[in-house]
Amino acid sequence: MPPVPPTPAGRSRSAGRPGAAGKSAVPADPSLALPVHLRLDDSDSPSDVVDALFLGRFTSGEHPFARGASLENVKAGLTLVPAGADVLRQAKDKDRSAILAEGEGWTILVSRWNQGADVTVIAVSDELAEQVLKSSVDDAEDKPEPESDSVSMGFWYVSPRRGAHRTTRKISATPWEELRGNYSAPVADAMDSLMKLTADDVTGRLLLLHGPPGTGKTSALRTLARSWRDWCQVDCVLDPERLFNDVGYLMDIAIGEDDGTEGGRWRLLLLEDCDELIRGQAKHESGQALSRLLNLTDGLLGQGRNVLVGITTNEDLERLHPAVVRPGRCLARIEVGRLTHKEAVQWLGTSEGIGRDGATLAELYALRRGASPALPVPPQTSNGLYL
Repeated sequence: MPPVPPTPAGRSRSAGRPGAAGKSAVPADPSLALPVHLRLDDSDSPSDVVDALFLGRFTSGEHPFARGASLENVKAGLTLVPAGADVLRQAKDKDRSAILAEGEGWTILVSRWNQGADVTVIAVSDELAEQVLKSSVDDAEDKPEPESDSVSMGFWYVSPRRGAHRTTRKISATPWEELRGNYSAPVADAMDSLMKLTADDVTGRLLLLHGPPGTGKTSALRTLARSWRDWCQVDCVLDPERLFNDVGYLMDIAIGEDDGTEGGRWRLLLLEDCDELIRGQAKHESGQALSRLLNLTDGLLGQGRNVLVGITTNEDLERLHPAVVRPGRCLARIEVGRLTHKEAVQWLGTSEGIGRDGATLAELYALRRGASPALPVPPQTSNGLYL
């Protein structure tokens, strides 16, 4: 049993306990009601001693006011010890460091690990503790790096010399919050849900964007690749007309490559402008191509592979093959149309050149540049392709 600490001079051991008359005598100093016992052995580290010394001043009431803060990413080279402070103790080990320092009327404990830190100040007044803490932690954290506007995208094609080949490149992709105003309200609402989708939310395997040219289908897909990049690798097939007519090519893509697809990551294969493949006469015109597409999305070919297929088309919904749009097959089916007259005027800032039926995104960009909407206009780099 450890020795009992001596009783403070002038005070009996019954202080703070009911007296003979049954009355409670509360010590004027709370520290006397909570004596500090410090026992060290070989399992304690120097950092533990630093912590104990710091708490001793708070417990004794020498510095009765405490303020603290936690930092996640401290700027390189900072000690977080206020200027002019006297360092009393400093301990460093493999995973942590601790500095105990003091100034007039205050003491600070800085505990560091990796890039993070806990800073606690005790002082003779709350105002002083807050002031010292502020001088220690203000502007001490690195701001998080802004999320990159680029995303890695794969591109599949058949090379005459190498056969099926995949290459990757970084492409720019505008955040959805900035791109949302390019779409009519119903499309933007549907896209909101799609952009927030996670791997746990996947139901169907087919993503279908349909609508007239120039409405922003490709831009939406680029932004989708950005929104999904944590769980889904997006690959664009540059020769989709060949994909489902060449079994070897289809198998190479269905099996995929290890680059970026390990650990259960999904893959989204983008097929743009595949009108002939999914229109109502596709079975007759394209032979087995449609059947192979459906087999990849929910047949034997797609079993065990986390593969989604995204298709853009200019066809009206009524002209699409019923097997493509049947319930349960599509993860999402979104018609990307023109902006209404009101939405187009709000986008452009003027009604000049906008017809009663509104305008497509391509037409609005043409009007903004002073060109005729009927003329082809190169896409803006900052907003990506929008045709």
